[in-house]
Amino acid sequence: MSYRAFEVTGQREFVLAERELRDPLPGEVRLRVEACGVCHSDTLAVEGLRADPARPVVPGHEIVGVVDATGAGVTAWAPGDRVGVGYLNGHCGQCENCRRGDFVNCTDQPWTGTTTDGGYAEVAYARATGLVRIPDGARALDVAPLLCAGLTVYRALLTAGARPGSLVAVQGIGGLGHLGIQYAKALGYRVAAIARGTGKARLAEELGADEYIDSTATDPGEALTRLGGAAAIVATAASGASMSPLVAGLGTRGQLLVVGAAPDPIEVRTPSLIFGTRSVTGALTGTSIENEDSLRLAHGRGILSRNEIMPFSEAPKAYERMLSGDARFRLVLDIRH
Repeated sequence: MSYRAFEVTGQREFVLAERELRDPLPGEVRLRVEACGVCHSDTLAVEGLRADPARPVVPGHEIVGVVDATGAGVTAWAPGDRVGVGYLNGHCGQCENCRRGDFVNCTDQPWTGTTTDGGYAEVAYARATGLVRIPDGARALDVAPLLCAGLTVYRALLTAGARPGSLVAVQGIGGLGHLGIQYAKALGYRVAAIARGTGKARLAEELGADEYIDSTATDPGEALTRLGGAAAIVATAASGASMSPLVAGLGTRGQLLVVGAAPDPIEVRTPSLIFGTRSVTGALTGTSIENEDSLRLAHGRGILSRNEIMPFSEAPKAYERMLSGDARFRLVLDIRH
């Protein structure tokens, strides 16, 4: 038996391939993919930004599907289970970082859709340690982006450890930011949204923001200071220059949590860090159980990703649309159509 998958080599060299179905390896499951989000991190595979771009790989790391086979030693999962797979394909449990409980930084963990095949396919494989249970009643097309984009902002907010009612700011109202505002509100924070221009003010309010800061009309750091200083700022824009002024808007022990990958550096005056004990922290993603927590919160509190749906057959076109910025929020592939 075979299944269809979009493989990529070099730079944007997509090929729709027929692959032979195989049995899952020990500790692994096989799943029939229902939906897969198209994320900016897919560029690592599609643009050849990996160790061996000549080796075909299937992109995609926001996967929702149904388990149809399990490998030896898998006891917590069974055929018929609805599961998700995010960027981290399952920790090894044996490296030093795993032994210290730091599963996100496992040194023997495949990266879904980058170092191991992902979800631009009808079938995918994943380590059992990387699987995420999907809440009953949740739609695959709705859930897919939450497995990476949603988890990223959720985990960043947990990292901040801010008290409920604290001021938390979210910079950018795009694919990450529109989820960050919703998660921050659901976690009980007073939320300030930061974006360019006045055109997104109404959207920010719809998403749950209490305050809106137009970064073209005022210095966002000064605006946050006038609001009392932010306990945390989740920076989602792909611009280090736009993040730099935010540090001044942090309150005492406030954290700038960087989740948007930018080509240029963040510039910070050292007194801004020293006085007030502020910090700038990178936030990657979370563990599979944190991903489950994130999905339960989203499902229970009505946190929704605003998605544009495209059929599996148009996966290369969906990737180009994502990369061009034409997609307003998130793109999701409907693998069943």
